[in-house]
Amino acid sequence: MSEFDDLVADLKQKRDELRLQIHLASKEAQEEWEELEEKMQEFSSRAELGRTTDGIGDALGKVGQELKLGYKRIRDAIKED
Repeated sequence: MSEFDDLVADLKQKRDELRLQIHLASKEAQEEWEELEEKMQEFSSRAELGRTTDGIGDALGKVGQELKLGYKRIRDAIKED
């Protein structure tokens, strides 16, 4: 599995875990979740193309890292509540 595939799998796992807990989160965390969901939809729709084009793959890698950090912020916010 490539580094890109690992990132995609990790993001999907984090997303699934948080989806189950988001109803416990603060309003701010829920709003961030909604923003991340939009980005994840775009990321997912372009991920397959990114596997074959290096430039797009690099850009998707950056978006993937942003999603990963966003999911971490939400997870941390849920733990604080």
